[in-house]
Amino acid sequence: MRDIVEKVLDQNVRPYLASHGGDIKVTSIRDGVVKVLLVGHCSGCPSARLTLEDLIKTELVQNIPGVTDVVLESNVSEDMIAFAKKILNRSR
Repeated sequence: MRDIVEKVLDQNVRPYLASHGGDIKVTSIRDGVVKVLLVGHCSGCPSARLTLEDLIKTELVQNIPGVTDVVLESNVSEDMIAFAKKILNRSR
């Protein structure tokens, strides 16, 4: 199922996220629930929940039989930590 999820994300989700400087990583798939992490500029974005509901979940549930839900992981991505370190190092 992961291959199908990645294909739908590549075709229908990643181009939109990339236009905002972001991307998406699938962290797990279990019992029809796909857990994802938004990375890049999308990580921690105030619109992340809306993007999840209006775009990501809609695309995966409508296009992949067996996917029943999509959950946004809330931990901080490595990309965001690296970005924060860059900013902090510049301010010294």
